[in-house]
Amino acid sequence: MSSLIPENAAIPHKSIVDRALSLFTTVRPGEGATALLLGLNVFVLLASYYLLKTIREALILAEAGAQVKSYASAVQALLLLVAVPVYGLVASKVNRTKLISLVTGFFISNLLLFYVFGKAGFNEGVVFFLWVGIFNNFVVAQFWAFANDLYTEEQGKRLFPVIGVGTSLGAVLGAWGAKRLFGPLDAYQIMILASAGLVIYIGLTILINRRESAAPASRQRELAARPLGGEGGFQLVLRSRYLRMIALLILVLNVVNTTGEFLIGDLVLRAAEAEVGAGDDLEGQRKAFVGRFYGDFFFWVNTASLLIQMFAVSRVFRYIGVRGALFVLPLIALGGYSLLAFYPMLAIVRGAKILENSTDYSLQNTIRHALFLPTSREAKYKAKAAVDTFFVRIGDMLQAGVVAIGSALSFTVTHFAYVNMALVCVWLGLAAALYREHKRITEAKAEAAPA
Repeated sequence: MSSLIPENAAIPHKSIVDRALSLFTTVRPGEGATALLLGLNVFVLLASYYLLKTIREALILAEAGAQVKSYASAVQALLLLVAVPVYGLVASKVNRTKLISLVTGFFISNLLLFYVFGKAGFNEGVVFFLWVGIFNNFVVAQFWAFANDLYTEEQGKRLFPVIGVGTSLGAVLGAWGAKRLFGPLDAYQIMILASAGLVIYIGLTILINRRESAAPASRQRELAARPLGGEGGFQLVLRSRYLRMIALLILVLNVVNTTGEFLIGDLVLRAAEAEVGAGDDLEGQRKAFVGRFYGDFFFWVNTASLLIQMFAVSRVFRYIGVRGALFVLPLIALGGYSLLAFYPMLAIVRGAKILENSTDYSLQNTIRHALFLPTSREAKYKAKAAVDTFFVRIGDMLQAGVVAIGSALSFTVTHFAYVNMALVCVWLGLAAALYREHKRITEAKAEAAPA
């Protein structure tokens, strides 16, 4: 083999960063620094988000209750019918760093308004819940669209698992911080801390983009300057069978997940009322109880997610691939809701949701982003934004219908568990269909590639 290498050719060597990240996945010379920066960037983003997510739970459950929370999720889908086309229009006119900076800057300005009105005494639970649902899906989708744009399909399969470690670390820190900040600070002061994190996120995105675009003859130099095509996110999804199947799978996954969130939210609120009392004068104490519970819950979810992301995801990808990994979470969910059907208690719901959510936030999250690697640039930004926002929230709307019908029929936790078991069976069927479609398009792409 050595005879094939020119005598004077420089052999690339792995840096310290390359070697360190190789503990988690295969990292080639020169890839480690950008992967580390991307991991740091998503770490900051998720830490900020989990501060806001914990505030969201405390405000809406204490001010409106678990059932209103469930119905509010459906309203997000209606708002996204406007937001997704507007996002696509902006994406067609600016390059990727301006897109990310403009959208994230808009959300930062919103947080400052929430702070002002919250301090003035306005109840913001429902509005803030709607806002966080839109904010979360857009900014996280943008980050992974950016990462998809930087890497080839082969690189993404190797490096997404290690970048995802930043996601899990940020979620752990955000949940841990929220648990300890509630009390010393109020919800509105924590919003300001989260907005500072988003400013750092914008700065890191610009740094990464400049670094990747700086190399002579870099493909990224041209991509970084070019706006996307004019086709909208919804158009892209509807035109592609593959993208439609991703959207349907995400939709059903979200119905299952948010039905589980309704169950745990309802039981937590009952526990708060039993512990503190149900009077209006005790609302602040109920908020603190719910905030502490969710801070602890998110901490354990994200600690488990971190361990899965660090030590399992890259190995799952290596041995069964992105396609095979599609079946892991639905099988876990099926087992969890089967157990819950027989033991409908808060401790069981908490344990089942920790296992389900930690797998969702690590393995399933990485799968979802890796599914877009073989797609076009327009699909990576616009279709992904549509899938990760609108179709997720359509799942919330359907879940709100499940809750409304179940509440009208006086469903217990056991009944809702049976509903989720049936939905998981649909999910498994969609995973099998997506497995076949992903195999078809990746094989077709490989055949079309130059020899």
